[in-house]
Amino acid sequence: MFTASLLYRNRGAWLGAAAIALLCVLIGTDMAKDSQQRLQAARLLTQGGDPSRAPPIFRRYGCTGCHQIPGIAGADGQVGGALSGLQKRVYIAGVINNTGDNLVHWIVSPQIFSPNSAMPKTGISEAEARDLAAYLYTH
Repeated sequence: MFTASLLYRNRGAWLGAAAIALLCVLIGTDMAKDSQQRLQAARLLTQGGDPSRAPPIFRRYGCTGCHQIPGIAGADGQVGGALSGLQKRVYIAGVINNTGDNLVHWIVSPQIFSPNSAMPKTGISEAEARDLAAYLYTH
């Protein structure tokens, strides 16, 4: 039978469980806030790029065959560099400053910045490149 004395005797366990639950809520809230801030920053950096449109674009243009792309199933290529943590890098492909506009232009026409780059001009439009750049900045 459940009584007040049972609650009193197990108050340490109840307090511990409550503390863990509160910690989980705080961590979840912080993670959601961080994710939202990264999304807003990516949209600003890419002048409105939409990361949700990026996965099929990566597949359509063959990006997944050359690059490891976080969150994209099958994107395990070894030809180009891994694209995780791009938002923390100072340079894109080691040759140009990491800005939203530079990333978009690199995706569209990499040889303009690095004539000997193995990355081909794929025919990706500037609008599609903005979506790809927004995705990369959020992951």
